Amino acid sequence: MGVPKGYEFPAQHNDMFPNQLLMLSQVTQVIKYNPDRNAVPEQAIDYDPKTGKGTMLPLWKVTVSDPSEEKGKRASFEVIFRAPVQPVPSTEEIAPNTGIRFIELEGLTCEPRVMGQGEFKYLGYIYRATGIKGDNSGAKMPPADVPASRPTRGDKAVA
Repeated sequence: MGVPKGYEFPAQHNDMFPNQLLMLSQVTQVIKYNPDRNAVPEQAIDYDPKTGKGTMLPLWKVTVSDPSEEKGKRASFEVIFRAPVQPVPSTEEIAPNTGIRFIELEGLTCEPRVMGQGEFKYLGYIYRATGIKGDNSGAKMPPADVPASRPTRGDKAVA
C-alpha cells in the first residue's frame, strides 16, 4: 500500500531547513474562495467537508525562503499555519523596515505533492505548521490562574 492522498508527515524544522528559514512577508489570513467578486472575504478554516477531517482552526499564510535550496524557483514558497490567532514572529528584522527575519516553525508537517506543469513536473511539499517559535501572541499563552483569583476558605469575598 502506498501513502494515502493528503497524508502529512511530521518533521523537525532543523531537518527540513538546515540553514534556517527567512520570512519574506507578513502573516496574513487565508481567504476562502468565492466566485462572487462582490462577496465579503471570509477567512478559511482547516476543514474538508468531503472527508469531514480538519482541526476547525483558522488558516494563516506567510511567504518564506529556504536559503539552502539549490533551485531558485523552489526557494520561495508559502507556509500555512493552523492556529487560533495570527502567529507573530519574535525575532529581530535583518534590516530595519524590511519585514525580513529568520523564523523557526513549530508543529511542522509536510504533504508530498506533484508540482509544476507538463514535462516540468517535480515532487514538492506543502508545509503546514502550528506556530512560530518564540511567538507570544496569545496562541500559546497559559490560561489565567483561576484558583488564585478566588478567595480561600478563611477569606470572605468582597462584593
